Amino acid sequence: MIRSLLRAIALTLSIAVLPAQAAPDQRGPLVLAAASMQEAMTAAADAWAAQGHARPVLSFAGSSALARQIKAGAPADLFLSADEEWMDDVEKAGQTVRGSRATLAGNRLVLITPAAHPVRLKIGRGMPIARALGNGRLAMANPDAVPAGKYGKAALTSLGVWPSVAGRVARGDNVRSALALVERGEAPLGIVYATDARASKSVAIVGTFPTGSHVPIRYPIARLKASRSTDAEPLRRFLLSRAGKAILARYGFSAN
Repeated sequence: MIRSLLRAIALTLSIAVLPAQAAPDQRGPLVLAAASMQEAMTAAADAWAAQGHARPVLSFAGSSALARQIKAGAPADLFLSADEEWMDDVEKAGQTVRGSRATLAGNRLVLITPAAHPVRLKIGRGMPIARALGNGRLAMANPDAVPAGKYGKAALTSLGVWPSVAGRVARGDNVRSALALVERGEAPLGIVYATDARASKSVAIVGTFPTGSHVPIRYPIARLKASRSTDAEPLRRFLLSRAGKAILARYGFSAN
């Protein structure tokens, strides 16, 4: 009888322990991603969740703001920057897992105008962009810090027209803020990524900036040392896989 009682107690204890051992991570990885990746990353998160994983928690902002959050100790799992410089910054601060950094995608830079009241302009060296603005301003992400703004300033400088518009820039906290100004007709022209323009029905593309007018637009991804999610590394690998990159391609991102 005593032996049977001990077996029953042991069985009860083993059943009680199993749920704690087998319980999956209830919260999906926290992903800090560049604002320009909203639609693509949302679709990727849906695809990941459809495979039975906890859905990733996505937080979008300008890469500069995200980098500052990470350096301040934000408990995030993955960082997806819109340029190499902010990833370099986070990496130099010792916040990334060694060997986890990789290039996820590429993009193009475009000049946009409100679809309802388009401005016509041919992109090229010495283009009369200041005259095309009329009394309006040029919508851009902050050219001093945000990747889209830095790419834009570099392109306009390369084409010799930055001095003509430097004092007429409507600065946004991120590229989607610049997009919104043009969507609402508050700016006659704006500089955003091709994927941002593609995501909006309220703007039209005036033209695409030459690839040689700015450094290549690359989106690096890395796992953060603050990560506590067991799904962080599998999710990173999924995003870098053929299936993950196919999702990004559907939203206009290039493979490099």
